[in-house]
Amino acid sequence: MDKVRAKKHLGQHFLRDKNIAAAIVKSLVAAECNSVVEIGPGMGVLTGFLVERNFPVLKVIEIDTESVEYLRENFGEKLDIISGDFLNEDLESIAPGKMAIIGNFPYNISSQIFFRVIENREKVTEVVCMIQREVAQRICSAPGSKVYGILSVLLQAWYDIDYLFTVNENVFSPPPKVKSAVISLKRNSTRSLGCDEKLFIEVVKCCFNQRRKMIRNPIKALVKPTATDSELLSMRPEQLSVKQFTELTNWVALNR
Repeated sequence: MDKVRAKKHLGQHFLRDKNIAAAIVKSLVAAECNSVVEIGPGMGVLTGFLVERNFPVLKVIEIDTESVEYLRENFGEKLDIISGDFLNEDLESIAPGKMAIIGNFPYNISSQIFFRVIENREKVTEVVCMIQREVAQRICSAPGSKVYGILSVLLQAWYDIDYLFTVNENVFSPPPKVKSAVISLKRNSTRSLGCDEKLFIEVVKCCFNQRRKMIRNPIKALVKPTATDSELLSMRPEQLSVKQFTELTNWVALNR
């Protein structure tokens, strides 16, 4: 098989520039993990550089059967190729222990991938990925920014995030209509937020569902009508830091 046909319904845009591929792989430290997993390798432009790194365990997971066939022909003896959907796989069965993730994430499921990372935050120690630039800017944004949102808060709660570099459209086949960016996530030292973390996620999502309103409006759905007041309720979601969302979560817990 010479090459794989990019499929629009899978959001495939194959990276053609090997210098960029090398820079992405070089950005992965993978120091404190048992395995490296690449999501959506496509035609293996990152995979080739990952193989050269000689990680103890290297696996790739690909939903496109044509890509799987191509990867087996070209890399079959060098790594474990999983034919499946990352969003539906049990991560512990894919790679027991700590895991680093790398990939050129399909734009249409990048947010869902990040929510899976959050769910598995005690397992996923590092992520290096290429995503749509707007999503990268949102994830990296600070409180007060117009693009600060759910993923900004949840990822920053448990990961140190770096915006590494921007990637232009012309290095892909087919070229996407937007610019891309490479970011790095490394698990931070936070082991407990000091609140009910399941409720924390619920509170963050609830607040940003009405991001233009003061928090007292959306939060009504989570507390009893007689809830005591809090100064945080007069703020808007994009103004709150991770620490303040933690405080808000503890307030909700007391007033449910």
